[in-house]
Amino acid sequence: MPTTEAIRSTVCLESALHQALRLKSAHSKRSMSDIVNEALRQALREDEEDLAAVRGRAKERALSYEGFLAKLKADGTP
Repeated sequence: MPTTEAIRSTVCLESALHQALRLKSAHSKRSMSDIVNEALRQALREDEEDLAAVRGRAKERALSYEGFLAKLKADGTP
């Protein structure tokens, strides 16, 4: 477990997810908390990457659906 302060929290898991987490914990010899923290960090990192991509494209001109289809047709995409 990282050296940062841990805060206890109650999370309700679906039964099948809890069982899978318990099995993964036993198999990997890692705590369930460690596995959940890593999964949350990864999910939040992916969200940040998505938000950064959106911010990076914010100034692009919008393309309508019809314009998008016309571009695909012009490019030869069926």
